[in-house]
Amino acid sequence: MFLEKLVNQNARRGWIEVVCGSMFSGKTEELIRRLKRAQFAQLKVEIFKPQIDTRYDINEVVSHDRNSISSTPVPASSNILLLADGVDVVGIDEAQFFDDELVNVCTQLANKGVRVIVAGLDMDFSGKPFGPMPALLATAEYITKVHAICVDCGDLALHSFRFQQSDDLVLVGEKESYKPLCRKCFNQNQLDRGNVKNTNLKDEINEF
Repeated sequence: MFLEKLVNQNARRGWIEVVCGSMFSGKTEELIRRLKRAQFAQLKVEIFKPQIDTRYDINEVVSHDRNSISSTPVPASSNILLLADGVDVVGIDEAQFFDDELVNVCTQLANKGVRVIVAGLDMDFSGKPFGPMPALLATAEYITKVHAICVDCGDLALHSFRFQQSDDLVLVGEKESYKPLCRKCFNQNQLDRGNVKNTNLKDEINEF
């Protein structure tokens, strides 16, 4: 999809790629794949992730399939600019957990000729746009939306349903807290949990 090296290195240009989708959809796997291709092309690559994400490893980005790549955990997106000097490619995982300044950080890097690859959840557990992801999607040159499989019906899943009781926006977890669901099953699960307040939506769900 992308050329890791340009024929004319003096014509270096930057851009932003975003890989988005629900949990268990392969976002991190795709991020790692692209970053390793860049490393094979002998480009200087730096990978960052939010400091709060310690599910698999403190210093590595790890996919659900246990594929991994070394990374630098940072407390805020502004740290990325300080640590990404002189690089060709910057990878950012779990972008939804970063502050809104991440959009400006990615834009500045791309304007300097850096290829920026971002992976993150596009929606939170309630089905609303998550953190800086909407603005990143609006400003990116390339967008890839990946899907998981709905564990309730086997259709394509785009939602991350949280079955652990918590209203916190950020709750880092895995299969003990979340499951991927399609639109219909997500709405039904929300209804079963009493999370649906819109009467019209209740009627639409009951029509299936």
